Amino acid sequence: MSLDIYAAVDLGSNSFHLQIARAVDSSLYPLDALKETVRLGAGVTAEKSIDVKTAERAFATLRLFAERLRGMPRDRVRVVGTNALRVAKNAHEFVREAETILGYPIEVIAGREEARLIYLGVSKSLPLATHNRLVIDIGGGSTEFIIGYRLKPKLMDSLYMGCVSYSSRYFESGLVDKRRFKDAQLAARKEVEQIRAAFAREGWREAYGSSGTAKALANVIAEAGLSGGGINRAGLEWLRDRAIKAGNFDSLGLALKPDRLPVLAGGLAIMLTAFEELNITEMHAVDTALRDGVLHDMLGRLGRVQHADIREVTVQHFARRYHADPSQAQRVRGLALSLFDQISAGQDTTSVAFQGARRRLAWAAELHEIGMAVAQAGFHKHSAYILANADMPGFSKREQASLARLVIAQRGKLSKLLVDGALADDALAEALCLRLAVLLSRSRRPVASKLFKLARLKDVRSFELEVDAAWLAAHDLTDYELQQEVEEWRGLQATLSVTRASAV
Repeated sequence: MSLDIYAAVDLGSNSFHLQIARAVDSSLYPLDALKETVRLGAGVTAEKSIDVKTAERAFATLRLFAERLRGMPRDRVRVVGTNALRVAKNAHEFVREAETILGYPIEVIAGREEARLIYLGVSKSLPLATHNRLVIDIGGGSTEFIIGYRLKPKLMDSLYMGCVSYSSRYFESGLVDKRRFKDAQLAARKEVEQIRAAFAREGWREAYGSSGTAKALANVIAEAGLSGGGINRAGLEWLRDRAIKAGNFDSLGLALKPDRLPVLAGGLAIMLTAFEELNITEMHAVDTALRDGVLHDMLGRLGRVQHADIREVTVQHFARRYHADPSQAQRVRGLALSLFDQISAGQDTTSVAFQGARRRLAWAAELHEIGMAVAQAGFHKHSAYILANADMPGFSKREQASLARLVIAQRGKLSKLLVDGALADDALAEALCLRLAVLLSRSRRPVASKLFKLARLKDVRSFELEVDAAWLAAHDLTDYELQQEVEEWRGLQATLSVTRASAV
């Protein structure tokens, strides 16, 4: 029997990580791991672009990862990018080249989505408790703060401060003194102040630190005999004072890997500030991090564990939050999926691409009217704006953009579907099914899907919609709108024809 293997790649602002694990029931067992210190965040210039030298270093690492990932199924590998790729203006070009090297899509995730995945990874490694837990993950360019109960995050935030960015900004060339440390802590305090009141109200009993900074600080403090293996405020202050006295960390003889020393000052300043502002007395360092959460989230998406695909939960939440009409959403969803299945006859319906497209179409149908909560006029534009810009747990920025592009194309000009002047055939099919479902359901009354038959002709951009003649004769306005739809598709270098049939 072959092993059920999954892989997660974390393109962090400090390090790139590849983790491969075997799934047994709902548990994951590590098989292999690779880590390379890339410092992608340090390579983001003042003009917010990843410089050539850093990009080449990153691509060299990805070539190593690609060799280890070769042959793995697409739905068993997930690659995520974090803060450096969120802020870089040339991230699109970088991601395009990186995907070519890896052979797998890269998701640039939002800060709160990163926080959710971090908490999932950490909570899965801990025994269940009957109290809240605080998790802090100091990354290269951002720091995530989460309070959760058992496997569920209750409060999440991502602050724009990290060990790489703060080390390069406040401790240039590794120099440490009182003024530099004070400036770094003042900047960190401004960030933490944004969340202090809300986190204090929620409260927690235990604090955990994930990622390399927390583990490094725990090791140094324990080595000095100032803790039993965790992190405490006295230990952090002791390390700060030693570094200031020495003028740097390099001469302290700390038992750390060489790649951690250059970013330790920034990480220490952030951690000490978090302790002070949130009144943390002790923190446990854990080995799990973002990549572990990504692995567990994949199991959830594939139905391997009890918790559902968080994206489904998010879609349901958004539908309720924006008071979408559930009956209309289900009418449009049912008809759109029926049409999509008709034109997909003969395709491999078990493929990742097909399942992803069908799922995206279903989500778009369920959320196509959420913009009504803003205004009826141009509601499809409001719907798309919400989907493109809101925090949507489980969704990458690219997934949100694709969903928003599909929703805004539910009516009006089809040119909105174009990306760099081109239109992918799969996006064309999804848009057609959604537009027809919305158009045919405009009366907001039940309509039988058996009245309509949609076929894809030999040319993949040519479609024929066959409509029950008696039904169409009784719906003059729909007939008129279908003819307008035919003209709209002709302008996009695609063909839609509408025919009448006495029996469909």
